Amino acid sequence: MSSGDPGRGKRLGQYRVFDLRILISNDDGYLSPGLETLAEAIRDIADVTVVAPDRDRSGASHSLTLRQPLHVQRAQSGFLYVDGTPTDCVHLAITGLMPEEPDMVVSGINRGSNLGDDVLYSGTVAAAMEGRWLGFPALAVSLAGSKPPRHYDAAAAIVVEMIKAMKHLPPETILNINVPDVPLPDINGLRATRLGNRHKSEPAVRDTDPSGEPIYWVGPPGNEQDAGDGTDFDAIRHHMVSVTPLTTDLSKHTEIDPTQGWLNGLQY
Repeated sequence: MSSGDPGRGKRLGQYRVFDLRILISNDDGYLSPGLETLAEAIRDIADVTVVAPDRDRSGASHSLTLRQPLHVQRAQSGFLYVDGTPTDCVHLAITGLMPEEPDMVVSGINRGSNLGDDVLYSGTVAAAMEGRWLGFPALAVSLAGSKPPRHYDAAAAIVVEMIKAMKHLPPETILNINVPDVPLPDINGLRATRLGNRHKSEPAVRDTDPSGEPIYWVGPPGNEQDAGDGTDFDAIRHHMVSVTPLTTDLSKHTEIDPTQGWLNGLQY
């Protein structure tokens, strides 16, 4: 889906807004109200392409479909939807579907928060990560609070203003954005944060299927553990937008030398 008409472009300083091409994806699926609200808002400032999963793929993390083909269809809305993961959607969009590469990838608006340890499992964050892997700045946007979420419009408005302010992000940038699910006037500002963390997940829930065979449900995430000042949890608790810069380098650099120390004692 493309906004396409250059005559509609507004200007931000010396930059015409429609000079921006933005790829939007998510993990809740192409019918998600958060996706529709986000696309509609960003369409006012940029040329938009939407490629999203054909169904809810929450918790898909950074998985790629490698051993079967992917099918792409166009919805009545103009959105493209894929029978794959959020990472599949972004990868396929950039390497096979878009006639021109995007300037930025935006993933969301997720139905629920992605705070702390959630980023390890989140398909929303994974879609943004894939954009970064392919060389583009990326935002992951989630709505934290009510079930079901209500104020997608507030989150979309904040994302639009952030995009305007950023203009040109470095390609290695990933921002994990969590917006409190309150009306826009009730948001108390934006805060740069670090990831907090949770206690370990609750135990799996055992049940039986109709034939009496055991089945299991993955337990709910643990409660907040490291959630003090400076964390994403704390920002949301104070009705502030949490903006956490993420990196894809999972190396624990402080442990490299100690690890080499005990490796030196192995006789190989």
